[in-house]
Amino acid sequence: MTALLLENTPPEVPDLTDAELWRDLGAFFVEAGWNLLAVAGIIVGAFVVAWILKYVIARVVDRIVNGAKSKANVDDTQALERSPLASVRVVQRTRTLGSIMHNVVNVTIVVIAILLIINIVAPSALGSLTLLTAAIGAGLGFGAQNIVKDVLNGIFIVAEDQVGIGDVVDLGLATGIVEYVSVRVTHVRDVNGTLWYVRNGEITRIGNLSQGWSRVILDVSVAADSDIEQVEQTMLATAKGLAKDPKWRTRILEQPEVWGLESVNGDALVIRLVMKTRANAKDDVGRELRVRLKHAIDELGIALPSLTAVMPTGLEAAHRVRGANPPRTRPTPIPQTVDDKPVWKPKRIVKKKPPKDDTPGPDATPGGAS
Repeated sequence: MTALLLENTPPEVPDLTDAELWRDLGAFFVEAGWNLLAVAGIIVGAFVVAWILKYVIARVVDRIVNGAKSKANVDDTQALERSPLASVRVVQRTRTLGSIMHNVVNVTIVVIAILLIINIVAPSALGSLTLLTAAIGAGLGFGAQNIVKDVLNGIFIVAEDQVGIGDVVDLGLATGIVEYVSVRVTHVRDVNGTLWYVRNGEITRIGNLSQGWSRVILDVSVAADSDIEQVEQTMLATAKGLAKDPKWRTRILEQPEVWGLESVNGDALVIRLVMKTRANAKDDVGRELRVRLKHAIDELGIALPSLTAVMPTGLEAAHRVRGANPPRTRPTPIPQTVDDKPVWKPKRIVKKKPPKDDTPGPDATPGGAS
């Protein structure tokens, strides 16, 4: 019966003449209006801050890129290939870091704006949301730790200019020419044309063959009865002729050197010749040098068992950093002890004798007669 009575009871109709009701409605709409204004202000402020930061980042990137272009005296970025390598690498690194900063700014501003809006709309829900986001973040941290590792390692690789587009690198996992560098993966194309996608987090070492300079190291094997001095002079003269050639001298940084008799292998003597070149000209200079050495050795009438290019490793590579030119150092002075103090001696004064007067007197007669 009670349930039937409750079902048949008509709903209560609010009294529209009640001032308290209108007061509560007014307070609700005022609070909602202020909340909407605050949310709109946060959104507008986020867009303004994002625009300002993007503008600042873009101006900084443009100034650095334009500075590199003006120093290279070129008009477009593609023409930077004719400029020094450092200018190209500055442009690549600056633009990559600029895109990274854009992404970081966008994510940071969006997260802050969402948290501020939730704090205004539902202040009590922020605590539970914090716990929820912490749990989600912990789960993503365990599940996406490889991605975080790739991104962090990629940022350091780009910022420290370890690799750049067009570099010949050895990443351990792949060796070839770098075609693309991002904060997560690096694209390397090997000599066979295979394109390797290497995650930056898996890169533990980088061997860059395109930075600074390179060195052509050739081991020439000649017969054991050959005149070593004659062969060395011929090899050095041939290498110097290549260094003076107008076609090749711009690719060679220093005068060639003969490091001498490297080893004795059975019936052959191995003589090493080295030449310092630009990083991207090592292979071309090495091929031309081998051709000229072959012709020069043939003119001497000496058999040439082998002529190979080598790459020293380990202790040999460590000892050969400067080659045949060891650094010149001054001798270290040995400090004197107390017992080594010099003994004081009085200075000897030498009395000068008056010059002997050989002029004749007034009574002297000519010829010495008295």
